[in-house]
Amino acid sequence: MSSPFRGYSSHFGIHNIPFGIASTSSNSTSAVVTRYRDNVIFLQKLQDHLQDIANLPDNVFSKTSLNEFAAVPRSVQQAVRRKLQELIAKDESLQSLPPGSVKDIDAVSMHLPVEVGDFTDFSSSSDHVQNASEAMTGQRSVPPSFYHQPVGYAGRCSSLDISGTPVERPLGHFFEGKPGQSKVIFGPCKRMDYELEVGAIIGKPLPRNQRVLASQADEHVFGYVLVNDWSARDIQRFEMAPLGPLNGKNAGTTISPWVITSDAMSAFRTQAPPRKHDIQPHLVDSGKDGLDIKLEVYVSPPGAKASEGKVWCTSNVSWMYWTIAQCVAHQAIGGCGLRTGDLLATGTVSGDGDDEHGCIMEYYASETPRRGYLEDNETVTLTGYCGEGVGFGECVATLKPAQELEI
Repeated sequence: MSSPFRGYSSHFGIHNIPFGIASTSSNSTSAVVTRYRDNVIFLQKLQDHLQDIANLPDNVFSKTSLNEFAAVPRSVQQAVRRKLQELIAKDESLQSLPPGSVKDIDAVSMHLPVEVGDFTDFSSSSDHVQNASEAMTGQRSVPPSFYHQPVGYAGRCSSLDISGTPVERPLGHFFEGKPGQSKVIFGPCKRMDYELEVGAIIGKPLPRNQRVLASQADEHVFGYVLVNDWSARDIQRFEMAPLGPLNGKNAGTTISPWVITSDAMSAFRTQAPPRKHDIQPHLVDSGKDGLDIKLEVYVSPPGAKASEGKVWCTSNVSWMYWTIAQCVAHQAIGGCGLRTGDLLATGTVSGDGDDEHGCIMEYYASETPRRGYLEDNETVTLTGYCGEGVGFGECVATLKPAQELEI
């Protein structure tokens, strides 16, 4: 758990109304909250204001995860959101809300917002896959399947961490020098990387052996979070011939504390890039399932505050070749179903510019990379902003040194 940051109050206006899980020093039991500017509102304290909403489960806001609320019909979630907007509009100071319901952002600790049963990391950016290919092989290319379907792998839920949780440099096997032409050694990763991503959290479940079209996928998405899917590039490269990734991708996956709902994102939907190939019917989306989310990555040197970091990347989710709706549909096409709390991440969000690389590895497509891989005690901060008081706040973590292996 960790305290959310100040400095992002403009992300949390009346048009946002995100949801998260928080506790305080005086009440260590976590519960459902929303955020308005730098105020955190504990929703179980607003029972008198929300009790008339039809089909809202009793005590749903006293739960320690958002899963139960995420699973209720979208109409119920919308009614809660409208009621909260009405209360804020009547009194933006929030002083008329019940005693103890509003806490300053510095007084709360945030927790993982949902219980995640399955985590999938996709690869949705054509710019990323081409930059990564050039960095690894010297040639720009895409996997044979890329333009036909979203590609991805199953991640490890036990490695999911809330923003603010340190990530430890992992141990593993990798080539000492040039891949395939040097000996294999074991030790702390030497090429630790961040990955700038956005994730969708499933609300409405989909039963096993049922399918959903991309044009229908939004009804299953409760909301969105920022995701930093940390990558040990040397370990990952060694183990991905022919399977994987495994240990190269499970040192930590950091997610932001606030779930930005599908309704809050409705004003920021846009067209995705044009298709390069005909696609199967289940992947045909609504035509406006791209998300206009402006993203940035800051890296702060050891000992510096996260706010003192240098901007290493600016990007936008709308540039992704595959939309999140298409990823949801393709995830389900094999019959696995979807469960409330499932996390589906976009993969690295990159553009075609030199300042639009969503991970450090892409810089190595150049003969003179702008920087090396991450050093111990550097802090990585992801941010995302849409507009009109709708943003994601921060997703931050510090890379800590590897632990020595005790034998």
